Amino acid sequence: MFGSDDIIRKRLLIDGDGIGDDKRVSTLMKTFMKWCNTPGSEEESSATYQRMLAQLAQCEHAMEKTQLIHNMNTHEINNYEQLYTDIEQSIEDAHTKIGDCKQELQHAKRVRKNRQEYDALAKVIQQHPDRQQTMRRLEELQKELKTLKDSREGLEAKMEMRQKQFHVLVTSIHELQAMLEDEKDDDEEEQMDTGSST
Repeated sequence: MFGSDDIIRKRLLIDGDGIGDDKRVSTLMKTFMKWCNTPGSEEESSATYQRMLAQLAQCEHAMEKTQLIHNMNTHEINNYEQLYTDIEQSIEDAHTKIGDCKQELQHAKRVRKNRQEYDALAKVIQQHPDRQQTMRRLEELQKELKTLKDSREGLEAKMEMRQKQFHVLVTSIHELQAMLEDEKDDDEEEQMDTGSST
């Protein structure tokens, strides 16, 4: 495995003066070596020294800029992870609500079955005396049955809406997972570039 110094040397050998940050570092190194090994007047030495300070400031600025970008990317990744956690919680809540809706629908179906049995029994009762009272009871049962039908239709519509919401949430999860993977890949590549440039 190569150390960080070996990687820097290898990049300088392959890339020559380099570009961007590498070029600034390479220029600073050459200027420094020349300043150390070449005798000159105090004025020339001072001018070279000031130029090296300016070059060093540029390198430090580039490093600070890279660090800020890295911090920003890290912050964005944390935001995406929090969003991912929130969506996971929303999906769990949606599962719970869908389960509740299914239970309500099953209950409505049982009630409907009971009402149908009551309706059949009411038809039998109609054949006996006190028809007027029986008819009133039948009308009440029919109203209750209509109410149950309306309730069932509402529950079915509610469950269908929950299923659609769940589908949208699952699709969003897959998209966010892909985005997080891309962000992490980009961050790793940037960290490798930053490490190699230092």
